[in-house]
Amino acid sequence: MSVEKDMARVHSPFKGMGTKLDTAIARGLNKVTGAALAPYQAAIVRIGFALTFGLYLLREWPHRLELYGTTSPWGFDLAHRLVASNKAFTVLLWSNDRLWFELVYHGTIVACLLLLVGWHTRTMSLLFMVGVLSLLNRNVLLGDGGDTLIHLMASYLVLTRCGQVWSLDARRRSRAATLGGDGSNAVSVTLWVVCGLGLALAEVTGFADIPLSWVLILWGLWVVQALWFWSVRSRFSEVRAVFDVVANLVHNSAMLVIAAQVCLLYATAGWYKIQGPRWQDGTALHYPLHLNYFSPWVPLSSALDSRSMIVTLITYGTVFAQVAFPFALLNRRVKNVLLAILITEHATIAVICGLPFFSMAMVFADMVFMPTNALRWVGGKAAAARDRITGRRRRNKAPPRTDVRARV
Repeated sequence: MSVEKDMARVHSPFKGMGTKLDTAIARGLNKVTGAALAPYQAAIVRIGFALTFGLYLLREWPHRLELYGTTSPWGFDLAHRLVASNKAFTVLLWSNDRLWFELVYHGTIVACLLLLVGWHTRTMSLLFMVGVLSLLNRNVLLGDGGDTLIHLMASYLVLTRCGQVWSLDARRRSRAATLGGDGSNAVSVTLWVVCGLGLALAEVTGFADIPLSWVLILWGLWVVQALWFWSVRSRFSEVRAVFDVVANLVHNSAMLVIAAQVCLLYATAGWYKIQGPRWQDGTALHYPLHLNYFSPWVPLSSALDSRSMIVTLITYGTVFAQVAFPFALLNRRVKNVLLAILITEHATIAVICGLPFFSMAMVFADMVFMPTNALRWVGGKAAAARDRITGRRRRNKAPPRTDVRARV
């Protein structure tokens, strides 16, 4: 009997676990659906990839026709065959006319600029994606790892609310909130109408040759934007709340996919390097330093290659950092250290190997893991510099003050 009484006094280790689990699940759901997480990280990805692709198009502007245009060695018929087999999306194959190519090429540059400054980011992110896919899928032989990453990030950005901070949209919403408005204006609706009319006209006239899957995607996004406009102007606050929850959930899912994409990139790159004999013996860096394509600064490459110990350390360090990075996310301090190492590595690759746009794409992808406080600090410094410049301009433009006492 005493044994049974002692066993009755012992509390079950599972007591209250159901309540704690329910509380944790509710807290997690509220966090995921209640706000768009990582707004600064989404903004830096938006700014970085728009800047990277825009600068790339500007650098290749003199050679645009040979790369993606009407005089490309990868001809119009060859591109049509490939796209017909892989069902890729590109508007450049709708017509082989040079005027159409120039409109798409320069329109993509404009979309990069407007996405960079955050002007109507929902529409600009969609146009940015269309421009990126159209150019990169027109001539797939030119692509490298950086182009593939831009291709993926352009698709993910459409699903994010990347204009919440560091954008003209954020400034417009802030001013509208001060005045008691909802932040919407006629420009957004006009852009939506123009995009819908353009897509409908291209399909009705037979000018566009769009796969069915992309027809559903493009018109689906257009309808979603229409529903968003309706929710903003709806007199039922519950409708807007539901759309906010869905938008937050889609944004947070897209940011999770972006983070997973970067982890997968580093994990696969690191484990593939481990299997290579040149990476195993520490000499992998030696060979690209002797290729003309990867040696824009021959004296610098020769100086680095002359120190075999440094070459070996960099080779092994690269493999270690790439393999360890996904696991380093479990510890914030270790993650920040490896993040600094990887960003430094890509900056070095940009200079020594002459791959600026590949390195820019990798650096801005890495910044999705940057601490929010660090991004806020950088944003504060940039805003202070902007205020100093604009304040100086206002003072220079101000009319000279007249001295009343001198006139008397």
